[in-house]
Amino acid sequence: MWEFIARFVLKYRLPLLIFLITATGIMGYQASKVQMSYEFSRAIPTNNPKYIEYQAFRQKFGEDGNLFFIVVQTDHLFSRDIFNEYIQLNNRLRKVNGVEQVLGVPLSVNLKKVDSSEKLKIVRLFSDQYSTQAALDSDRQVFMSLPFYKTLLYNPETNAYMMAVNINKNILNSPKRVQVVKEITDAGKEFGKKTGLEMHYNGLPMVRTNMATKEAAEMKFFLIASVVLSACILLLFFRSISTMILSLAVVLIGVVFSLGTMHIFNYQITLISVLIPPLMVVIGIPNCIYFLNKYHTTFIETQDKHTALYEMIRRMGVVTLFCNITAAIGFGVFAFTKSAVLKEFGVVAGINIMLLFFISVILIPGMLSYLPNPGKRQMRYLKNRWLTSILDKLEIWTLHHKGLIYRITVVILLVSIAGMFRLQSVSYIVDDLPKKDPIYSDLKFIEKNFKGIMPLEILIDTKRKNGLRGAAILQTMIKVDSLSQYITSRPEMNRPLSLLEAFKFVRQAYYSGDSANYALPNQFELSFLAPYLNTKGDTTRKDGLLNRLMNSFIDSNKQQMRLSVNMADVGTIHLKEVLSDVERESASLFDSSKYSVRLTGSSVTYLEGSNFIINGLKESILWAFVLIAFCMLYLFRSLRILLCSLLPNLIPLVITAGVMGWVGIPIKPSTVLVFSIALGIAIDITIRFLVNYKQELRSGESDIQKMVINTIHTTGISIIYTSLVLIAGFGIFCFSEFGGTQALGWLTSLTLVMATFTNLVFLPALLMTLNGKKKEIS
Repeated sequence: MWEFIARFVLKYRLPLLIFLITATGIMGYQASKVQMSYEFSRAIPTNNPKYIEYQAFRQKFGEDGNLFFIVVQTDHLFSRDIFNEYIQLNNRLRKVNGVEQVLGVPLSVNLKKVDSSEKLKIVRLFSDQYSTQAALDSDRQVFMSLPFYKTLLYNPETNAYMMAVNINKNILNSPKRVQVVKEITDAGKEFGKKTGLEMHYNGLPMVRTNMATKEAAEMKFFLIASVVLSACILLLFFRSISTMILSLAVVLIGVVFSLGTMHIFNYQITLISVLIPPLMVVIGIPNCIYFLNKYHTTFIETQDKHTALYEMIRRMGVVTLFCNITAAIGFGVFAFTKSAVLKEFGVVAGINIMLLFFISVILIPGMLSYLPNPGKRQMRYLKNRWLTSILDKLEIWTLHHKGLIYRITVVILLVSIAGMFRLQSVSYIVDDLPKKDPIYSDLKFIEKNFKGIMPLEILIDTKRKNGLRGAAILQTMIKVDSLSQYITSRPEMNRPLSLLEAFKFVRQAYYSGDSANYALPNQFELSFLAPYLNTKGDTTRKDGLLNRLMNSFIDSNKQQMRLSVNMADVGTIHLKEVLSDVERESASLFDSSKYSVRLTGSSVTYLEGSNFIINGLKESILWAFVLIAFCMLYLFRSLRILLCSLLPNLIPLVITAGVMGWVGIPIKPSTVLVFSIALGIAIDITIRFLVNYKQELRSGESDIQKMVINTIHTTGISIIYTSLVLIAGFGIFCFSEFGGTQALGWLTSLTLVMATFTNLVFLPALLMTLNGKKKEIS
């Protein structure tokens, strides 16, 4: 079959090249339209109960993760000049396109009792401008007497003040969010510059926008860096500009196809799929090196370019095809997970790794046929003395130190397995960012002063329409008050915001604003406070925090109410414990026959999504391993060879897992990806080694040792070259701003280093041990 393919490719090379160029132009047009993803709830499948609950909550109560927080810490906020600027900051934020409302000190309201009508009037606490300090001090005194705002808008112990900017949900899920976040941040910077105060910014909109922006920038950086690095390595190896350009053309076309595929399938670039373009470069270059290596070695033997091209396709086509198949399996299995982000990554990566093979087998021989014969200079790498000496030493180790190789391997494996028991599966919303990043430091600042920004929603269902009306509401509020006190007592959670706070605010207002009366009304008080619960005034304003409570924290049927909690980014392990504690406390307070209490919100979906991605990746690795094993069994038709092929690739994975455990790198979505990538790529080395070994078997040679040594020398140089390219390519990821991507880079490089050694030392020793002097039947 491959003889036919070789003749076909060479005979119709011009039409094939024209077809490839045309297809590249079409895919380039599609690639130009691909966009970044600004939707962050797609890690969970749509039929997951947590996802369904969260979407039902959003439909009923609106978004929970659309607040942008601006925090300033100062003893002088209520100095007239500074506070006037603070008012202007508030006004400027409200004018930003996409901002729905601003919750902050300048727009805080109070309730005034109107005895004649038994109504409460909503009044602004602060004026739009202050000409005297005395007037501001008077309003400040009233503000400080309202416990409702304490810990929500200010921390009296640290003198920290918060503005919460509510951003439209449609803006947040579109590229416009970048501009909105920039305008909000610029407004805060302008205030800080005028007043000399340090500003702190955070919130899920900022975290997600900055991470998406960094993803886009890093994709460009990694793509350019991988291309430049590959160009330098290729030029160093082959000493030929035309060969370098040809190889880069292969991988760049692969990049164009991968981005075009994303748009064709209506996918967007995510934190995971951002790795695909540089991966196309890293994976595509070995294809080029192996094809060119076979072309050069055959040309030296025959001195005929056409024969060399024919043998290159015939001999290396099947090897490269299976290498790409196994690599595609390593990535493509993600397509069978239920997580959208993993599915998209698997589909795009799997398809385009296979397309890389077709691009290589069309472009490389087609272009080489029009180029001059290779010169001695560009084939000098085949006789590299340094690499030859390394292969000679590997030969000595393999022939004379098999026992020592096995003992060292066992010791390393035992140490690695011990490290694996230290592995933890934990992730944080910003743990991929360096500790010095302003987003990280500002998050910790806000957690210190307001306990955090991660939204947790507690939904209390009375199981009957109007269950939050009449006398029954008091019994519910007593239970809600107990739950609120429990939550407030926890160090990682702020005081919940709910309808309960409105009840307390109304009671305080009824008793002439005395802060001692900020408490839940009793049964007697509730009867004469009921008329006052219908506030009057400028009720059309969306800025009043009380109005937001009344309208957003109880559903239209008066059956369900929500408690909104902001909490710290405690990590998935502790978060699971916190949620369990809250569920346990809720179960003890609310009779399950009368109430249903559910926890939802971004915190819950983040935990569920993180766990889902990690579990999906683990399952994918197992499936990849099984499918690759079947491919190897089909290719070599020997259980003995199958065993020899799998062990050298399992060992590096175990070593990497052990290293992660010993150095304290947790299992999380960005690091667990290492194992699938490494397995898909490292198995290529094994395939190329064993295919050459199989070809040695067919040569008529009966001495197994001699065949193994010949295989080391015939494939060793290209294996080392491609390993260097791969290791350097993944090493680029170490320059990422994301800790997870950095770990992905050096851990994958480490795995590939180990895979190179196991395939050039352990695998040959294993072949000779299992086969002895008996020739393997294939």
